[in-house]
Amino acid sequence: MKRIVSLCFLILTAVLGFLHLESLPAWAPFQLPEVISQDHGQDDQIDIGVAHQLQAKLDPRAGWLPDTGAASVHAASMIALKNGNVRAFWFAGTREGAADVVINSAVFDIRSEQWSNPVVVIDRLQMEKNLWRYISKLGNPLPVRGADGQLQLFFVTVSIGGWAGSSISAMSSDDEGVTWINPRRLITSPLLNLSALVKSPALQFSDGRMGIPAYHELIGKFGELLRIDEGRVIDKRRMSDGRSSIQPLVFVESPQNGVAYFRQARLSGPAKIAVSETKDSGQSWIVEGDLPIPNPNSALAGLILKNGSRILVANNLEQGRDRLVMLMASDSSKDWKVIQVLEDDEGLPDEQRREFSYPFLSVTSDGNVHLLYTWDRKRIRHVYFQSIWFDNAKANLREARNESN
Repeated sequence: MKRIVSLCFLILTAVLGFLHLESLPAWAPFQLPEVISQDHGQDDQIDIGVAHQLQAKLDPRAGWLPDTGAASVHAASMIALKNGNVRAFWFAGTREGAADVVINSAVFDIRSEQWSNPVVVIDRLQMEKNLWRYISKLGNPLPVRGADGQLQLFFVTVSIGGWAGSSISAMSSDDEGVTWINPRRLITSPLLNLSALVKSPALQFSDGRMGIPAYHELIGKFGELLRIDEGRVIDKRRMSDGRSSIQPLVFVESPQNGVAYFRQARLSGPAKIAVSETKDSGQSWIVEGDLPIPNPNSALAGLILKNGSRILVANNLEQGRDRLVMLMASDSSKDWKVIQVLEDDEGLPDEQRREFSYPFLSVTSDGNVHLLYTWDRKRIRHVYFQSIWFDNAKANLREARNESN
C-alpha cells in the first residue's frame, strides 16, 4: 500500500511539475548591457605613443570604503546610481556569519571622490521581524537595477546551519537606496527552499525580466540562473556540474550567447577557472574546458568594456588568496593577460601574508570602472579606473602581441 501511495505521489508531482513548466513564459533573448559597443574599430586604432604618454596621468586611484569599526568586513558589492555616483554594500561584524553582522552602505561622490558616512541597511533582528522567521546570519549583498529603474538589493539569509542552508531574500528602494521597502524571501525551491546564494551581478532579458546568477552548496555545488519576474523566481536552469563550481560570473556576448566563469570548488583536479556556455539565452548550459588561469577556490569579478575587451579580477594562484590581479582579453581572444597586479604578498613569509578576495566590478555610464575587494578581512579596498586607462592597456597588449609575432 505504501508503495502505491508513493508511486501516486511521484506521478502527481511529475504532472504538476510538467504543467508548471508548460505555463512558464517563454525565454526572451539577453538584453545587451548599454556599455557594450558593437563597433570597436575606432578604439582599436588608439595611438600607442599617445597611450604611453597618458599612462602616468591615468594610474588607478586607490582608497577605502569608510571604516565602521567592525573587526571583520567582507563581500562588498556596488551599483551605479542615476546621478552618476556609486553606492556600495558590504557586511561587517565580529566575524563572517556572526550574529552581530549587519549590511552597510555608503555612496561614492564622483565629483568630490569621497565616500559618505556608512549607514546600516539591515541587520539580523530587522530581517527576523520583516520575514517572520528566525535569522541566524546575513551575507552577500547584491544590488540590482530592474528594467523599471527601481533599485533592488538581494542578499543571503540563514535560519539554520551554515551557508549551505541559506536562502535568498530581497528588498526594494524607490530613492536610490536611502530607504528600503517590501522585504521578501525568494522561493527558489518548492520543497525546502534551502541552499541558494548570490554573489555576482545580475543580467537582463529583453522582455524586462531579470536573471540572477546563483549557486547551490548543499550536497552538490553548482551554479544556477534564476529568472525573476516581479520579485518572483519563475524559472531556474543549472549552469554547471554537481560538485565543483560556484559563484557564476556571466558575460553576455550577444542576445543568445553568454559565457559563465566559476569559482572552482573541486576536491581534486586542476585548480583553474571553470567555464560554461549558453547559446540559447541561458535556457541550457554546456560545461566547457577550464580557462588556463589558476583559481584557489576564490571568487571572481569581470566586465565587458566599451572597447570590447573583457576584464577579470582574480587570485591567479592555485592556493591561497595573497595575490590579486586584473587580466584582460580582447573581444576576439581567450588569451588572458595580466594588466595590473593589485596586491601581492606571495613573496612574504606565510605568517605575514594577507587575504585579498571577493572582488566586485561596476561600470558607470561614462565607462569608468570601480573595483571593490576584501583587504585582509579588515577593510574594503576601492580602486577607481578611468575608461581610457583600459584603452591604454589594450594598446599595450596589442603592441606586445605584434612584437612577439
